[in-house]
Amino acid sequence: MRHLTLILCVLPCLLLPSTGMAGSPESTLKKIAETGTVTLGYREAEPPFSYKTPDGKVIGFSMDLCLRVVEGIERHLKVDKLKVDYMLATPATRFILVKSGKIDIECAATTNNAERRKTVAFSFPHFQTATQFVTRREDGIKTLEDLAGRSVASASGTVNIDQLNAINREKKLNIGVMPTKTNEESFDLVVKGRASAFVMDGILLAAMVAETKDPAKYVLSEETLSAPEPYGLMIRHGDDEFKSVVNASLKGVFTSPEIETIYGKWFTSPIPPEGMNLNLPMTPALKEAFANPQEYLQ
Repeated sequence: MRHLTLILCVLPCLLLPSTGMAGSPESTLKKIAETGTVTLGYREAEPPFSYKTPDGKVIGFSMDLCLRVVEGIERHLKVDKLKVDYMLATPATRFILVKSGKIDIECAATTNNAERRKTVAFSFPHFQTATQFVTRREDGIKTLEDLAGRSVASASGTVNIDQLNAINREKKLNIGVMPTKTNEESFDLVVKGRASAFVMDGILLAAMVAETKDPAKYVLSEETLSAPEPYGLMIRHGDDEFKSVVNASLKGVFTSPEIETIYGKWFTSPIPPEGMNLNLPMTPALKEAFANPQEYLQ
């Protein structure tokens, strides 16, 4: 009787889906198929990759690529049209939102590195950049050593603030690191003279400077805090089937003339809402990455 009781107690547990099954590779596609909806994560202000215009539209280079991926998901699932929902994902919340499945794809400027790949996954790279810093021209700051003993801002939850902290310890610069919730807060500290520099991806710094009333007031460092690293669209860890669909969709775009059109739209043309133009032609390295899409595993 005791054995029968034990069997009856264990049997329901065996019949319940396990945690591993709930996070199985097909679960994202299954959820999308059942709900008819794809949820894309976006940034409030990260031009030209992902941002919201004053009229409420979510646009950008990464967003355009994500919409092409949605088309690829539709083809894979053999459905005519999926609904697209948008959810704000900040540097601090993006990983939680992806891991929890609240967003299916994070469409922004998120660096792919080995540490992050322990908990999330990335698509084929869609951009490359290095960490730099921006300062006020009037301060005459040119090198990291010039920042010794000064206050420097960087957004929490980014690889940039980790790199800044590591260099600060290594070189004993005694920099007062000022963590912020967003890139906009960090740049505002520099604009108001409360921080001597803002450390972030070079491309994002260039875009923020270009958006100011007087870009000549600011200087982007020639010195970098890292080697060039790639951005990728971020998805859940271990979801191999979904990742395969995402990468196949991107490969179709990257290896066709369409990538030149999409890139030109955001990097060498005026973009909404103020007509900012980064005038940033595609580098040979990025052209090669698009011509031969591969997973970044360094």
